Amino acid sequence: MQRHSTPEILDSATCPAREVETSLRDLCRMNRWFGGVATTRRLIQHVSLATGQKRFSVLDVASGYGEVPKVAGKQLARQQIMLEVTMLDRLRSHLLPEENSVVADALALPFADGSFDLVSCSLFAHHLEPEELACFAAEALRVSRCALLINDLIRHPLHLALIYAGFPLMRSQISRVDGIASVKRAYSPREIHAILGDGLPGRGRIQISRHYLFRMGVIAWK
Repeated sequence: MQRHSTPEILDSATCPAREVETSLRDLCRMNRWFGGVATTRRLIQHVSLATGQKRFSVLDVASGYGEVPKVAGKQLARQQIMLEVTMLDRLRSHLLPEENSVVADALALPFADGSFDLVSCSLFAHHLEPEELACFAAEALRVSRCALLINDLIRHPLHLALIYAGFPLMRSQISRVDGIASVKRAYSPREIHAILGDGLPGRGRIQISRHYLFRMGVIAWK
């Protein structure tokens, strides 16, 4: 299955506010039910085990309503792993107003070097072309002290079939259209490794793991 890059409706600044909210709520449910939260939780658990660290400041990029870091943080707190999360998105309409949040470009993060322990993202990497993904990874590692965590989809024909089967669970037509586009735009683990390995010379190790329902977890160590 070849990668096919098609713009997603939710990325548009002209998308109506009510449609944005409905689609983001769909994403929240999908992340809770189908591996999104669990993948990020496991990545942070791995970093905690590897480093012995129990407290992390986290910049969550393209955060939307922040379901993934918020729910993962609650689950990790039961294991005495504590997260202090700052959420970033390029559109204010994608962020909840009461959250600790920043509106900014992921490819030009407005933070000093080493401002956060971790930079994370969920369902964001596939929105970027290879050169953009390498640029984002370089920026993320610049502002992190420990690692970049990428939680994303794996492109696969069966995954595409599951999106179609899941249409009844999606309340927004945008979610259905963007869900198809997302799988078609997603990378394989081998492609991600090649992009980060070639695009970040001299950097640390890159670890890639597969998770429930065609989820991919990536740790790019500082």
